[in-house]
Parts: sequence; structure tokens; C-alpha cells
Amino acid sequence: MRAAVVKDFGPPDSVATMDLPEPVAGPGEVLIDVEAAGVNFPDVLVVGGRYQFLPERPFVPGKEIAGTVRSVGEGVVRQSPGDRVVAQLEHGGYAEVVAVPEDRVVTVPDGVSLVAAAACGLNALTAYFALSRRANLRTGETVLVTGAGGGVGSVGIQLAKAWGATVVAVARDERRARVAGDHGADHVLTAGPSLRDDVLAVTGGRGADVVLETVGGDVFTQALRATAWEGRLVVIGFASGQLPTVKAGHLLVKNISVLGLQVSDYRDREPAAMCAAVEHLLRLQLDGSLTVPIERTYPLGDAARALADVEAGGLTGNVVLTCPADRPDPPLSPTDHTDVHEEHTP
Repeated sequence: MRAAVVKDFGPPDSVATMDLPEPVAGPGEVLIDVEAAGVNFPDVLVVGGRYQFLPERPFVPGKEIAGTVRSVGEGVVRQSPGDRVVAQLEHGGYAEVVAVPEDRVVTVPDGVSLVAAAACGLNALTAYFALSRRANLRTGETVLVTGAGGGVGSVGIQLAKAWGATVVAVARDERRARVAGDHGADHVLTAGPSLRDDVLAVTGGRGADVVLETVGGDVFTQALRATAWEGRLVVIGFASGQLPTVKAGHLLVKNISVLGLQVSDYRDREPAAMCAAVEHLLRLQLDGSLTVPIERTYPLGDAARALADVEAGGLTGNVVLTCPADRPDPPLSPTDHTDVHEEHTP
């Protein structure tokens, strides 16, 4: 099978497409013919050796896949060959065939494409757990979404609206502001030194009950100051590259909670909760309540280019790698590979 392989940590162009032995489904595992794999910023960090969890090298990156079940291992009861599925994993997704524990796999309903299902991974799950689990969003509250034109922000806007909230979106430029408006934001603001005053103005002086904060730096500081009494700010990321500091006086005066979110922990610690979230997101896609924007798709052999695009930033939608659904059947007798052979890619 073909896979995108990292031999040594480095920039995206260090990723090479290679031939690897195909995995088999062990006990409790589902063997999936991958048709789509999401590309996310954490993948860029893993490839560069800058993520909090790093696999032993060589390895195949990729944390979310969708495809068709080829076979199942002993003890698997929820999936069968031929099922369309989506799965979350720590790494290994940029390959034509992947073996995944059954408790990380969810059936994709008819009417949702596998490309859309693959894109409904880390970004969507981050917004989902931030709003539902960490912030405990309640109907009628106001949600402030920073980085609103990005992958997490776009889903955060839609989920907050679907769950009965008023949404104030913060975008860094006019193009992202249009994206935020298209996804249903009630108010769209521009990031800047007046952000706190702007949020207070559109909320009648109250501020935001919940903040999804993805930017860091001065945006974090302004958002914290714009948080309402007993508000909850969820720290999701630092797109600006600047890690903020918290002035505890703001927390004390307004009884504010600042909450962290590392969404992959739910996959490992509470896989049932993760699968339930994926199922919920897929249902929202099916009924039209959620659109996960897909900006670019690339064939598996262009994984390095896809990672470079994500690293460069500026995207307002997800990037997905695709594998052809009509790949030839594997040989009847597996070949004994003693090493990996690099495939030339343009």
C-alpha cells in the first residue's frame, strides 16, 4: 500500500510517499480502506517534532480518516465488511489501508460523503467539546468566537447557533468576516485594540457568556476582558503564536472560568464520548444544520503539499487527502517487505 511517511522530523516537504506492508485487523480492530483523510495543524506539528505526543520514527501521520471496512478482527461486533466509517486515531491516517480499534470507529450515515465525514474530525470535535463539555453552553447565552474564519471557528459558530446561542464572531480580515457571516454569526467584529468595547457594545454591556479562543496574544486579553459575569473562556489554541498570560484579578472580579481543551484526550480516555460526539456531528451534517467547509482536496501522494498549505495558514476551510475508491485488490499472498521503497512524487 502507499502511505505518507516521516523518517525524520522536519518541514512538510520532508514527508515522502512510500510503499509499506498492509496491516491486518487484529483482535478488536477494524481494517479500513481509506478514501479520505483530514489534514490538520496538529499534523504539521507532529511532522515537525513540535507536538506534545510524538510517535517513534518512521511513522505515518494523520489523525482522522473515512473509508470502507475491508475486514474485522476477532471480537468486533459493531462493524462489518462494506460499512462506510469514520475513525479518529493518534497517527497513521495518511495511508491507503489502516487498522483501527473498534471503539474509535463510527458508521457514516447514507447521505454524508466520506470526504465530508473525514473533514468532520479534529476541528469540529474541538468546537463540539469546547461548547458542550467544557463551557456547558446553555440556550440563550452569547458565544464569542475568535479566529472565526478558520476551521474550528466556522463549526463553533454553527453549533452555537444550532444550540440556541447568539454568536459574536471575531475575524482578522474582510474575507474571514464574510465566511463567519455566511455560517450564521449574528455579529461580526474585527480583531483589534477596541475588541473588548466592541463586544460590550453588541451585547448591551453584558459581554460574552462563553468564549471560544483560538488566537492567543492580545486577542485573548481583549476577549477575557469582554467575558460576562460567570462567563467561561475555553483556551483552544494560539494561532497568533503568542501564548497569553491571565491576570487573575479579572477572574476574581467577575467569577470567570478559564478552561483548557485538548480534544484528543477524549478519544483516548473516553472513546465512547468521542464516538457519540462524532455521531452527533454526522447527524447535524445529514439534516443540514452543519456544513463543514472543505477548501482543498489533494491525492494522497500530495500529502507534503497539503501539509504545507495548512502550515502557511490563510485557509477558511478544511484540507482533505483522497485515495481512489477503485484501488486494485491486494495480492492474495502478502509480500514480505524488509524495508520501505520511496515513490517519486512531483
